[in-house]
Amino acid sequence: MNERRQAASPSDGVVLLHGISRTARSFRRMELALQDAGFATLNLDYDSRRKPLDALAEDIHPAIDPFANGLGGSIHFVCHSMGGLLARAYLARHRPPRLGRVVMLGTPNGGSEIADRLKDFRAYRALFGPAGQQLGTRRDPATTALLPAIDYSLGIIAGNRSIYPITSLPLPRPHDGRVSVANTKLDGMADHIVIPASHPWLVRNGEAIVQTIMFLQAGTFRH
Repeated sequence: MNERRQAASPSDGVVLLHGISRTARSFRRMELALQDAGFATLNLDYDSRRKPLDALAEDIHPAIDPFANGLGGSIHFVCHSMGGLLARAYLARHRPPRLGRVVMLGTPNGGSEIADRLKDFRAYRALFGPAGQQLGTRRDPATTALLPAIDYSLGIIAGNRSIYPITSLPLPRPHDGRVSVANTKLDGMADHIVIPASHPWLVRNGEAIVQTIMFLQAGTFRH
């Protein structure tokens, strides 16, 4: 597991969790902006296509635990796509004592209709692995148990642009090409905002970065 971190300081810290089939590099622009805003960062790579969410939560814990313990302030989480589901599973098992706020970008909290349609295809199973089977809207009891109700400050950023004109046809509008805006929402969330961005570019979108930092600092987005 590769990780990129700024030296821990008395400031707050942010754990960044990329989406399925992505890497920590996808969060590099966001990471630099967070560091400029004064946050220590832990930008993790994890085997998103090889293991289910419960195993991934255990994989990332040995890196997150010392990072959290080395901070003088709170530890926040910023997550893209499936990374948000991983954060939910992780926090249900290993919640840090000084948990701060969580921001999710394009996370399929209600599942993805595209995963529903593709999960039985061999190519989809090969590309997205066990976790890909947990991304649908119809979750089995074991997956549902991994994602209990939240009791922390959560802000959700959704996109409403698509660069996938064919494969996104099954999605209810508005959507970001992979996840409908409606399915990004989660009961108990503190705030929700929609921006003009497509799913893969949410992590690099300038407005998404500004809104993420604002939520981490103030607990609300700028509407």
